[in-house]
Formats: sequence, C-alpha cells, structure tokens
Amino acid sequence: MHLELSDLSVQYAGASRAAVDAVSFGLPRGAIGVLIGPSGCGKTTLLRAIAGLEPASTGQIRISQQVVGGAGVHVPAESRRIGMVFQDYALFPHLDVGHNVAFGIAHLPRAERQARVTEVLALVGLAGTERRMPHELSGGQQQRVALARALAPQPELLLLDEPFSNLDIDLRERLAHEIRGILKAAGATALFVTHDQLEAFAIGDVIGVMHQGQLHQWDEAYTLYHRPATRFVADFIGHGVFAPATLREAGDQVVVDTPLGALTDVAECPLPTAFEAGQCEVLLRADDIVHDDDAPVKAQIVRKAFRGADFLYTLRLGSGETVMAHVPSHHDHKVGEWIGIRAQVDHVVTFERGSAASAPPMAPAPLPLPVSGR
Repeated sequence: MHLELSDLSVQYAGASRAAVDAVSFGLPRGAIGVLIGPSGCGKTTLLRAIAGLEPASTGQIRISQQVVGGAGVHVPAESRRIGMVFQDYALFPHLDVGHNVAFGIAHLPRAERQARVTEVLALVGLAGTERRMPHELSGGQQQRVALARALAPQPELLLLDEPFSNLDIDLRERLAHEIRGILKAAGATALFVTHDQLEAFAIGDVIGVMHQGQLHQWDEAYTLYHRPATRFVADFIGHGVFAPATLREAGDQVVVDTPLGALTDVAECPLPTAFEAGQCEVLLRADDIVHDDDAPVKAQIVRKAFRGADFLYTLRLGSGETVMAHVPSHHDHKVGEWIGIRAQVDHVVTFERGSAASAPPMAPAPLPLPVSGR
C-alpha cells in the first residue's frame, strides 16, 4: 500500500474522546480514496494527521512504506512530500497563474520550472493562462490552478480538503469527474475529504465512511450502498428507511414479512433463528420501492423532491410506517395523494430492532441453507 494507516488515533488535550479513533485503511499507489461523513466526524482531522499538521496519539502512518507518524515519530509536514488542495484554493492574489503554480518548485532551474508549469497547466486544461491573475478566473478555474500547484512538485500523496465546497452545486459533480480524470492522467495517489455523496461517488475508487471518529467502512461505492457494514453506513449512504420485518421459513426459502407484504426469493438473507422470534428491521432503499397503480398496497405522498429524471417521494403507509421511492418524473402526483407501491428487492440487509449506529447487519446464512436466491 502506498498510504497505510494502522490503528491511528488523534486525541486533543482535555477532550473526552478521540477525534480520530483507531482508524486503519490502505490506499494503493495511483488510487483515489475519499473520506465522507457528517460534520465533526473526524475526517478533516484525519487528513491533517496524514499531512503532518496534527500529531498522532497512537497508531502509525506510512507513506511509501516509510513511517511518517506514530508513537515517537513525527516527520514534519514539509518533509512528507505531500501536496494539499484546500476549499478556499489559497492562491496568492498578487501572483499570476504561472507564479502561483511555480511556488512549490522554486528550487528547480528556470527552464525546468517553466516546463513543469506549462505541463501541469495543460494537464488541468488551463494551457496558456500563465499570465492571468486569479481574480480573472472562475471558481472552477481557480480550483484547477490550486490542483496544478499541488501537482507541480510531483508529491508522493495529494490531499484535498472539501475542494469544491465553495462552488455552485451544479458545478461540483462535473468538476469532480474532471478532477478524477486529471488525477488519473497524472498517476497521482490522492485522498479526498467531502460531505457530499455525489462528489464522493464521482471521484473515488474507494470511499471511507466516518462517524464519531471511527471508520465504519472502507469500500467501493457499490458495496457501501448494497452491503453496508454498519447501520450508520446503511442510513448515511443513499435514501432509505428501516422497516420492521419478521423472518420465517416457508418450504425451501426464507420469507421476509414487511409492511409492504412478503418478500420472497431474496438472496443473502439470514435464517429466522438469527433474531428473537425472527423479528428484525430490514433496509428498504428508495430504489427498492416501485410505483404500481395495480399494487394492493397503497401509500400517501407526504413529501416530494423533484430531481429532474425522477421524484423522490416520501410515503406513509396505512399502518403508519414510512418508506421512500424514486418515481419517474412523468408520474407527477400531488402531496396527499395515495398511490400504489410494491417492493422489488433481490437481497435484504437486516438489523436487530433498535440497534445502535455502529451495529453490523446480521450476516447472511452460509450455504447450503434453505434460502433460494436470484
């Protein structure tokens, strides 16, 4: 692993708990990692510890197999060969683009320095802007200049702390895709902090979800969504609800009884004996719920959010439970209307009823077992 953290903790003097609590993960060379989580979860503190701006209380940080932080070891930030991109860009307003980008490579001979500036500006799509001033550029262009400046010294690791937070929301996801292409073209290893899931999904090869200083899961976006490691990850990633359910065996399969009816032929389902009386909670994603006028189950629309191609409906069942559903936008129903819905689930994620945020889902039963799957 190019970047490797082992049981890393950061605790500030006088604090009752660690800001970063025993975090471990690895990032291969050339990969892009993303840390995501709510405000105050420790993701920026973790980034600062990797950068050398915060000392590690316990654990270890390795970059290119060299220990740069840990018990009795603290390599200064300027010696870690790390590039940083901040949310406020931190460009020098009195310097033109070329001199901003050249700031970190002043030690190079003039011709080599100029060649490198030209190279990285072309890489970020800003060729020929060397003489322009930062105030003459758009926010997205300024962010590209900041990225070019960070890439110019060819750092071992690039750290980006919410770099798009000052940009328009429509620009963020597009720029995230573009920055991903730039980082891949540069062969850079990067760790990115954000609170925006769309940014994380657009840019990351692997994503870490943090909560209260702990890393709950470090995985690909698809796995975070479909195989959440804890209840917090299940709740934080995507849209969905936890619905009461009861597991029972019927012939050669497990049936999941929910407020929307029985779910059958579901994969990766634990046996009813995993829970007392088979009672549990099942995660129902918005894309698990299908609008169907002919369905026997009806639900009332209590909230709707237009998202272009679809609506995100929040629905209340007659029994009082709430579910969410993505519905194509040509099905434009009013708040208060009742519509037919049905569940279309091919695998279930189950939890103990009322379990804590850190609770893992109940593992599916090992094969062979009386569960049929698709």
